[in-house]
Amino acid sequence: MTNLSTRAEKLAAFDRLLTIMDELREQCPWDKKQTTESLRHLTIEETFELSDAILEGDPDEIKKELGDILLHIVFYARIGSEEGNFDIKTMIDALCDKLIRRHPHIYGDTQAEDEEAVKQNWEKIKLTEKGNKSVLGGVPKSLPALIKAMRIQEKARGVGFDWEEKSQVWEKVEEEMQEFKEEFNVADEREIDPEKASGEFGDLLFSLINYARFIDINPEEALERTNKKFIKRFQYLESAAKNSGKTLSEMTLAEMDVYWNEAKSK
Repeated sequence: MTNLSTRAEKLAAFDRLLTIMDELREQCPWDKKQTTESLRHLTIEETFELSDAILEGDPDEIKKELGDILLHIVFYARIGSEEGNFDIKTMIDALCDKLIRRHPHIYGDTQAEDEEAVKQNWEKIKLTEKGNKSVLGGVPKSLPALIKAMRIQEKARGVGFDWEEKSQVWEKVEEEMQEFKEEFNVADEREIDPEKASGEFGDLLFSLINYARFIDINPEEALERTNKKFIKRFQYLESAAKNSGKTLSEMTLAEMDVYWNEAKSK
């Protein structure tokens, strides 16, 4: 385990990063050309790489990816200072002010005995801040739909709009499943209305995400773990088929199932 650094060492390391960022911005042809717009997609990519490292449980990769994201933050601050909009100090000051403002149970006289109370205070305070007209206004429009559903539900809960018991949520899941089944029964050969089917399926997914939240399962993480599991098993299937001198397209489903079951035991 890495020895913990002192506060002075941490500040020195951050100062070193700021110095390097200044040097790169002034001397490196690539860094000199970057803008907030050109960095945007790279930042998104780095965030997903961090997510992968967290799911893999790899501390070294997590440290590396966090460093890459910190570099981007410092880069944006440097560009902001060049444009006269903000710099790293004013950005950090704004963050500190917001944290103090949104934690009145620590820095004020508000009481918050548990996590749920903290969340409710947070959402109420956000509504009083400039530009926040809706509890859901802070949910980024470009979030992937599954993550967005999670955040919408969490924010609604923050102001008390939520189910009281998980049994109620499960009843909603069953209700949505039954509606979907009745509308799009597999035994029914009628032509399916794609728009209606999409709407009903979306309702079902939303209710499942809601139930996952109630039993402390992160549905995004759960689905990604299943994706990784499927990829690992499918790649085993491809490798086993190749070793037998066949391609998947030449095999029957029954033959593939043999290797698939082998993969499940690995």
